[in-house]
Amino acid sequence: MAKIYREADADPSIIKSLKTLIIGYGSQGHAHAQNLNDSGGEVAVGLYEGSKSKAKAEADGLRVMTVAEGVAWCDVMMFCTPDVPMKEIFCEDVIDTLRPGQLMLFAHGFNIHYGLIKPPQDVDVAMIAPKGPGHRLRAEYVGGNGMPALVAVHQDSTGKALERSLSYGWGIGCAKAGILETTFKEETETDLFGEQAVLCGGLSALIKAGFETLVEAGYQPEAAYFECLHETKLIVDLLYEGGLSWMRYSVSETAEWGDYVAGDRVIGAESKAAMKELLKEIQDGSFAKKWIAEAEAGSPTLKSKRAAGRDIQLEQVGRELRALMPFVDDKTPPQ
Repeated sequence: MAKIYREADADPSIIKSLKTLIIGYGSQGHAHAQNLNDSGGEVAVGLYEGSKSKAKAEADGLRVMTVAEGVAWCDVMMFCTPDVPMKEIFCEDVIDTLRPGQLMLFAHGFNIHYGLIKPPQDVDVAMIAPKGPGHRLRAEYVGGNGMPALVAVHQDSTGKALERSLSYGWGIGCAKAGILETTFKEETETDLFGEQAVLCGGLSALIKAGFETLVEAGYQPEAAYFECLHETKLIVDLLYEGGLSWMRYSVSETAEWGDYVAGDRVIGAESKAAMKELLKEIQDGSFAKKWIAEAEAGSPTLKSKRAAGRDIQLEQVGRELRALMPFVDDKTPPQ
């Protein structure tokens, strides 16, 4: 079983005595910076010249520097930028300014695990990865709670990498919920797999297939939308609260019976074989190479699929139905 660190295992005085730079002010960055600042840490935000996030960070009461200035100033730096541009940021604004004993923290292990970023041997390299989006991390902190996180140490130059990382985890509120010990390899590979096979790729494909099956059989698209997409929130909330057993206890016996007898027919041996192929591509680095090449080419495939996905019947019906439900905070992504 994994080792889980609690509040008693973290020394708050450590992070309070260190200067921390949060690189990036997006989904994760804003939450890390605000939480750590509210916990009494000395915090600055590192952004590129001309960043639109500068005004927002300053409006939130935070000091803003360029990344290079921040690296020269700080003791701890947390990378909260997207995976692909992170290497360029490191090479252009970080590597030449690093000094021995600094702690490089990452919220995701992608760049370290795949060797895109290669820190010098005289710095600490570790990870604190909250298990949820930044807005939720911030909301849990403000509400007096915490979000679970993962911790991993890749390089321990000072002999203090773990204790400093745990103190940082305390500063952003994660020690309240528990910080689970892992490795960069495990976090990266399981995170990528979960996104592709289950949480995003698998779930999206399952919803679309169910919707299309009903519509093609002559059922109204609106009825298909409610059954195959709208009610996923009910099931996901039950799973979140108590796992499979609580979900099965909470739904009707008819639904529970259908779970047992139908699930393996839909997600069977063929699906699991495909999952193993996805995992293999993550493990051997081929997925990372394809994604990096796609991003460096300007993301043509991503943009094409994103645009096409907005116009499918499922999405059109959903927009119409959500407009009828005032209790749903309907959100439309930017074009």
